[in-house]
Amino acid sequence: AADSGAARAEHDDRVGGRGFSGRRKKGRGPFRGKMYSEMNHRSRSRGGPGLRARLEEDDGDVPMSEAHDGPRSRYLPYGPRPNRTANIHITVRRDLPAPERSSGTSRDGGRRNWFKITIPYGKKYDKSWLLSSIQNLCSVPFTPVEFHYDHNRAQFYVEDATTASALKQVSRKITDRDNYKVVIIINSSAPPQSLQNELKPEEIEQLKLCMSKRYDGSQRALDLKSLRVDPDLVSQSIDVVLNQRSCMLVVLRIIEDNIPELQSLNLSSNKLYRLDDLSELAQKAAGLKILDLSRNELKSDRDLDKVKGLKLEELWLDGNPLCDAFRDQSTYIRSDGHELPPPIAFDVEAPTTLPPCKGSYFGSDDLKVLVLRFLQQYYSIYDSSDRQGLLDAYHDGACCSLSIPFGPQTPPRNSLNEYFKDSRNVKKLKDPTMRFKLLKHTRLNVVAFLNELPKTQHDINSFVVDICAQT
Repeated sequence: AADSGAARAEHDDRVGGRGFSGRRKKGRGPFRGKMYSEMNHRSRSRGGPGLRARLEEDDGDVPMSEAHDGPRSRYLPYGPRPNRTANIHITVRRDLPAPERSSGTSRDGGRRNWFKITIPYGKKYDKSWLLSSIQNLCSVPFTPVEFHYDHNRAQFYVEDATTASALKQVSRKITDRDNYKVVIIINSSAPPQSLQNELKPEEIEQLKLCMSKRYDGSQRALDLKSLRVDPDLVSQSIDVVLNQRSCMLVVLRIIEDNIPELQSLNLSSNKLYRLDDLSELAQKAAGLKILDLSRNELKSDRDLDKVKGLKLEELWLDGNPLCDAFRDQSTYIRSDGHELPPPIAFDVEAPTTLPPCKGSYFGSDDLKVLVLRFLQQYYSIYDSSDRQGLLDAYHDGACCSLSIPFGPQTPPRNSLNEYFKDSRNVKKLKDPTMRFKLLKHTRLNVVAFLNELPKTQHDINSFVVDICAQT
């Protein structure tokens, strides 16, 4: 007993018990509650089955035992007692990618995911630069829906979880001119407001009337090109946007109810960026043979899977971003893996003679001599092994640029890869910073750039020169 009393005295001395023996110890009066060490630790597990049920929603169990086995474990006031072996059973919910945890429900009952993309301080960025920079690094093509600025933020919506996950990976990978990282925040969202608007019955009747005017019964052809700006609809303040599901479903219903014999449908120039809403077209118009989807915003040939149920003879896709992925026209036409039938030939007699081509127009003989002398001197130097002599042909403030067009006659893109990085094709290049950067300023830079281009050989006699004005 004496030994144990000494032990208690030593303990009290360590916490100041003996030195302040006359001081009343806090909490030692008649209303003293239990010390923490005297409490039943089982009561600490609050939340009961409800908490466990929330934790056990998913994948697997990870047992953790003997968490405080060490000989000198630190005292944790809210942990297990040190002298007791703790068997802890934790059910872990493995993190799923954020986009897959939430989804909306479309009007037709299917599950559809929408996500709001937020770029903090995005208002300071040009829209074209921001979206092109994101798209360049994003692993999947995407179409921003309802891009807008909210206070100092830039925001837009995307529809599927795969795109949202890919955009999340781009965060902090873009550096702006001030050397700041561009942050991209992904949040699940309800569908954008513009996609929730449904046409009223009286508006549907007006749309039906508009479609009847655009239908050619003799050809069984319906022309819905640029439907949103149709004068009849605009005058009635009816906004029919075919890249919105509600509007497209109304159009398909009108086709099914009134012209199921439809054979040709023109949906060009309607800013369609996906074809999910056309998946039922094969049931609505089983005899459709011609479908025009040109000049829309389709980015992937995978979208065409949505209309593979149609027995089409013609499918028009020119003017869509997906066409840029094909090396040439033959690849583009046969991208479905099926050999096309031979082209249809028309028995039309071709003219046997063509009008003669007119020659150059110089205005005067003196001007002709001057221009031809310049061309001969310029191209003799340009076709030589050293183009430095062209410096005298350019002004100090001169500038030039290279543009590589892409059309049916263009060589395969891989043969131009070396020069494509310098191409300033303004039809494709929207970033104003890059447009300026790709201009070669001053005569030194112009000639230095010309020296990098491949060797050439020009036939001066083949040139046709027209001088419209002279000073």
